[in-house]
Amino acid sequence: MSLPTSLPTSLPDRIVADANILTGKPVVRGTRISVELVVDLLAAGWSHARILESYPHLCEEDIRACLS
Repeated sequence: MSLPTSLPTSLPDRIVADANILTGKPVVRGTRISVELVVDLLAAGWSHARILESYPHLCEEDIRACLS
């Protein structure tokens, strides 16, 4: 099964920075969820599963991209 071309296929393509979104902070592509938020949640002890449950539009690859 191939992914639609609109989905980022590599980890670096999942993170974008746009001056019009959260004042240019890096975010997960297609969301307003900042890399900083994901890293802060992990630092606070949240598991990947808890993040994915709380933010269902994220996927495991998005979390890994935030960590990279």
